This record gives sequence, C-alpha cells and structure tokens, in this order.
Amino acid sequence: MAQNTSDPEISYTKVDRHALQALLEACLAATELAQVRELVAAYRLATVGAAAMLRPEFAPQDPDTVLLQRDVFIRELDQVLEARTLGRAAYYLRRLEKSTGEARTCEVNDVNLNRWKEYDEILTDSLWVMDRRDTSGAHRGWYWGNFVPQIPHQMMLRYTKARDWVLDPFAGSGTTLIECRRLGRHGIGVELNPEVAARAAKSLASEPNPHAITTDIVVGDSAAIDYTSLLRAYEIEYVQLLILHPPYHDIIQFSRHDADLSNAASVDAFVDQFAAVVARARAALAPRRYLAVIIGDKYQDGEWIPLGFRAMQAVMAQGCTLKSIVVKNLDRTRAKREQQALWRYRALAGGFYVFKHEYIFVFQTP
Repeated sequence: MAQNTSDPEISYTKVDRHALQALLEACLAATELAQVRELVAAYRLATVGAAAMLRPEFAPQDPDTVLLQRDVFIRELDQVLEARTLGRAAYYLRRLEKSTGEARTCEVNDVNLNRWKEYDEILTDSLWVMDRRDTSGAHRGWYWGNFVPQIPHQMMLRYTKARDWVLDPFAGSGTTLIECRRLGRHGIGVELNPEVAARAAKSLASEPNPHAITTDIVVGDSAAIDYTSLLRAYEIEYVQLLILHPPYHDIIQFSRHDADLSNAASVDAFVDQFAAVVARARAALAPRRYLAVIIGDKYQDGEWIPLGFRAMQAVMAQGCTLKSIVVKNLDRTRAKREQQALWRYRALAGGFYVFKHEYIFVFQTP
C-alpha cells in the first residue's frame, strides 16, 4: 500500500481484480479505438460511481479486490480514454492492471513502483521550498540548533523500510527520533550534552509510538563512542540509514565541551572533527546504504565560508558516493525571522546575499 495511506483526506476506490482483467482482455480484443473507449467509459462509470471511500487500514481483507487511490485511479482511466491509438490505450490499461498486483519495491524502501503515482508526499526534486517547520506533536522549537522534521521524514521514506534502524550521531532535540516513531523506524540518537539529551528524551516520550518501535537517546561523544557495542545492545549489527546534522562550526556554541564541533578552533579543525564522526558512525551503517548530511555555510570576516561543501568533500574522501545535493530554503530561520529588514540592509551594504538555504548531501556507502 502507498506510503501516505494514513492521510484521512485521501479516498480510495475498490477495484475488483477480475473485472479489471476482463476489461483488459476485452480491450485487447477490440479492433477499433471507439470500442475501447466505450468499454472503458462504462467501466469507469460503474467502478468510480460505486467507490469505497475507505482508508485501507479499515478496509475488509479481500484477495479479489484492491483499494487504489481514487484520484490516481480516475486519472489512469482518463488517460486510456484520451489515448489516440489502440497501442497506447493497451499500454495504459496494462499499467493500471499491473498496479493491482504484487508490490514491486527496491532494497532500500517500501515504495511500490507499480503504484508510484500515489506517492505525492515523497519529494524527488533537488530544491525544497518549505514555508515553515513542522511543529506538530513533540516537535517544538526549544532547541536552537534543531532542524526541520521534514528532512528526516523525507530521508526515511526514500531510504528505509518499515522497522529499519536509523542512527543520528547529533541527536539534539530528538527531531529524527520523533520522526522514527511516526514512520515506524527504530532510531538511536547520540547526544554530547546530558542536559539536552534528558530534555529530548522527555519530549520524545510525549510522542505516540503506534508502531511499538525503539527510540533511544544515548549520551556520548559521536567521535569516540563504540558503535559496535552500542548496536549489539539492540541485537543488531548495522543500521540502515545515517542522518547527520552537525553544528555549523561556531555559528552557535552548544556547549563548552572540547569534543563539541561548535568549539573547533578553525574551519579545518571542524572538518577534521566532523570527518572523525563520519568515519566512526559509518562503521555502523550497512553496506550500500545511505547517509545524509544536513549542513549550511557560514559568513565570517567578509567572506563566505563553504562549510557545506567542505563537509561534503570530507565524506567523499572516505569512499562514499555522492548521490544527490538538495538545497532547502531557509526563509523562516529562527535567527533572521524578526530581522529581515536589517539583514537586507546588511546584505546591500556588505555586498553579500542573505543565507536562506542549507544543503542535504545524500551519499551511498561502498
């Protein structure tokens, strides 16, 4: 079933597999396009007119029927009706019939490629423009360095299956783990600051856990922790996804701890420390799985510092393949939302452009 079936606003049509197969056979036997259109129009009227407006999880189990997302189903039938040749009409009908059969998924996610049109929720473009941060449920803006929940949400939909394991070496306020609970993925977060970890754990406990999955926050240094022993405690050898949202060097000081990347003495030192975290955490990631780095740049002494691309190069230097670079709009950043006019003046006076974006670098391990 499609990933977004829990959305109460999505309606579904109950499709009888045998009736659709009979329609396909009748259309394939037709010699005139007008015959096909007549058959499909009658089928559309009968099937859509008797649509079952049920959410799949509440629908009775019936091996002879399948629930297809209503708007997608109607568009598929309309495409058959608009076909200009018998060959194209047959192609569209075969594709529709295939969508009612066995799911076709890949190794790293639950997306049914036979029903790919139903996954509107999953982003595939490299520019993400989001108007605001998700603040529903346990997602709150109490932590200065938290990132938008939509990012781990998208990463898990694309690169994990249900009940896979996700590791976040910079857990912070627990954003990744909250999304793990919502999507039914096990999650482990590592946080250097005990006070932050305690508050994040309390916040996480307030988020419902309908899938009965494990979500834990561990206090420790991500560059020194023994991930093999940590994973062994959960009776697993690897995780299936790494999500890393490190400090953007010294833009925000998160603690006084020497291991805190926000206290790195220089950009070079920051990159070296970040690389050490990646090297250690990567050992916990299953082969040929994905890791995502969420990071922005910085501006210092009149110079744009490409911190994001320095971090990207550090990961690539460890043998990881760069799969995508996503640019996400940061229009409503906490630091700038109340000072937009001031930042515009500074940009005009200083000859630079105001930061409104950050990067999501997606890598695959060897």
